[in-house]
Amino acid sequence: MNIALDMMGGDFAPLEAVKGLALYLQQADSIGVAANVLCIGDEAVVTPLLQQHNISAATVIHAPEVIGYHEHPTRALKEKPRSSISVGFHLLATGKADAFISAGNTGAMLVGTMYTIKAIAGINRPTIATVVPQLNGGTSLLLDVGLNADCKPENLNQFAVLGSLYAKHILGIDNPRVALLNVGEEEGKGNLLAQATYPLLKANTDIHFVGNIEGRDLVYGKADVTVCDGFTGNVVLKMAESFYDIAQARNLEKDAYLSRFHYENYGGTPVLGVAKPVIIGHGISSAVAFKNMVLLAEKMVETNFCNTLKDAFFAG
Repeated sequence: MNIALDMMGGDFAPLEAVKGLALYLQQADSIGVAANVLCIGDEAVVTPLLQQHNISAATVIHAPEVIGYHEHPTRALKEKPRSSISVGFHLLATGKADAFISAGNTGAMLVGTMYTIKAIAGINRPTIATVVPQLNGGTSLLLDVGLNADCKPENLNQFAVLGSLYAKHILGIDNPRVALLNVGEEEGKGNLLAQATYPLLKANTDIHFVGNIEGRDLVYGKADVTVCDGFTGNVVLKMAESFYDIAQARNLEKDAYLSRFHYENYGGTPVLGVAKPVIIGHGISSAVAFKNMVLLAEKMVETNFCNTLKDAFFAG
């Protein structure tokens, strides 16, 4: 298994990426199995850091260019073919890597995913999801959280299937309950999108639909997968991220529940609905976040998750 890791993406790259790789290898050593990580970046910068952290079980792929956060994604990918993101997608597209991870320019990652890896046949729009900690100790999934600001009912219906499969195969939730985020629990509530989506979800035999839930229900274990448009989901995500910041400001970060809102616990966001695993990290990714992104990529490859999606939508 080859996992491509962009060493130059992120506010604290490449140091935190190297530290994260070290954490991953330490954890992998305890069970005796580790993926081959392809470290993509400026060899003159990355190699000395790997040596300083005693990392020999990694392959450095030279990529002298970096796509900055403020660069136009499409233009940057075209004008910087030797950037760490461009090289990562090339490795993934040509089969030299089984998954690709980056905490770099999010726009470039999304554009690269759509034009290099492409959507699985039958999927109208890929989506991105986030894990929402539950008060009962479990986890749930919310999608879309920003890739598709405007959606049609059929998009949300597909998101429900994608989220349900992810919850089952990656999060380990049997028969995940799927809900529609709405302004009321009753059928017929909500805006035109919610009203038109509800009957599609209700009739979808590929999911276990439990109806509408409201924003206040997201952390109370009423659903394992919640679907919404990307505009709404991104607002919810950003508010949820603030919970941990508030906890830190009030010296509550050691609270068992509030600490689970720290982004590094989940590493990155997978792009669901594309042919190969692509994971996008937070710009401020720490070593722990990078470690968890590698672990997520490893699990997606091990479970053959993208082929599971292909089979599901081909059968549909």
